[in-house]
Amino acid sequence: MNQRSFDPLRALETLVDHGVRFVMIGGLAGRTYGSTLITNDLDICYDRKRPNVIKLVKALKSLNASLRGVEETVPFLLEPDTILAGDHFNFDTDAGPLDCLGTPAGTRGYQQLAATATDVSLGTFMIKVASIEDLIAMKEAAGRPKDRIAIEVLSALREEIERPR
Repeated sequence: MNQRSFDPLRALETLVDHGVRFVMIGGLAGRTYGSTLITNDLDICYDRKRPNVIKLVKALKSLNASLRGVEETVPFLLEPDTILAGDHFNFDTDAGPLDCLGTPAGTRGYQQLAATATDVSLGTFMIKVASIEDLIAMKEAAGRPKDRIAIEVLSALREEIERPR
C-alpha cells in the first residue's frame, strides 16, 4: 500500500483553486470549532450539479486521486459521469485521504449544509465549514460508537460557544 502524507490544507487549497463548491464536514470541521478529536482524513460534501462535479474531478486528478479501500483490479474511471452515478467516494490522494460525500447521512446534501455553514479563512483562501448543528445531525444519523463520542464533544462545544459572556 502506498502511504501518502496527510496534508489537508493542500487538498482544500486544490479544491478552492479549481472552483469546487463544497462544505468541509467530519472531524476536521469539528476541529475548527475546538474539538480535540483526532482525524486522519478530510471529509467534504460536494455540490452534485454537473458543472461542479467536472471541477471536482479536475481537482481530484490534480491530486492523483485513487479509490481507497478497494482492490487494485477494480476498474474505476475518475470522470464526472462516474461521480454522478455514485454519491460517496473515498480517495487516497497526494495530500492524503479525502472522502467526498454528495449526501451525508442526516442531510439533504450540499445546499442544506452550505446554507448554515460558517466561512473560515485558512490563510490565503476561504472555505465553508458545516455548522455544529449539522455536524451533530450527521453524527447522530451515522450512529457509530466514534460518532456518539463526537456528539458529546460537539454538544459541549456548542454549549460553550452559545454561553453568554
